[in-house]
Formats: sequence, C-alpha cells, structure tokens
Amino acid sequence: MSTGKSKSSRITRDLVVQNKLGLHARPASMFVKLATKFESEIFVIKDGEEVNGKSIMGLMMLAAGQGTALTICAEGNDAQQAIDELEQLLNTNFEEE
Repeated sequence: MSTGKSKSSRITRDLVVQNKLGLHARPASMFVKLATKFESEIFVIKDGEEVNGKSIMGLMMLAAGQGTALTICAEGNDAQQAIDELEQLLNTNFEEE
C-alpha cells in the first residue's frame, strides 16, 4: 500500500553568478523569496562554505561577486523544480543588466 508520499531526492547544480554586482542584497532577497516557495531544503555552497539558501544573511555572507562559482543543492519532494527555477533566476542575472 502506498503512503501517498513520493521519495525525496537531492539535486545539485553548479552555476556561476553572471550579473555585474554579484549576489548583493537585492538578488539575495530575490533568491530567498523564490527558495522559500519550496518545501525542499536548499543550500548554496561557495568554496566549501555551505549556507541555507532560505537565509538572506547566509547568502550575503558568501560575498559572491560576478564570476563566482556556486553549487546549489535542494533536497526534498520538489527539489528538481526548485533547482530549475533558481537556475533560471541566476541565468536571468536577477533581472539586472
């Protein structure tokens, strides 16, 4: 008999910050706002330092400037959708030029 719950999965994606000003307050806020829509746990890793992707302070502490390589991890039932949407946000330069 099925419990109705799907098996959670961990998804990881390597991305590069493209926008000129990097992951400053506004983009970090946009990232957190999007990340909190998902049930999955979300983490962002830079140079071995891992922070909660749903914490604006954590993201700001990474000091991720333009060209910074980040690894985004999501674990949970909606991990794939979370990673896909967060990747799209980064790839659109957080709607900045």
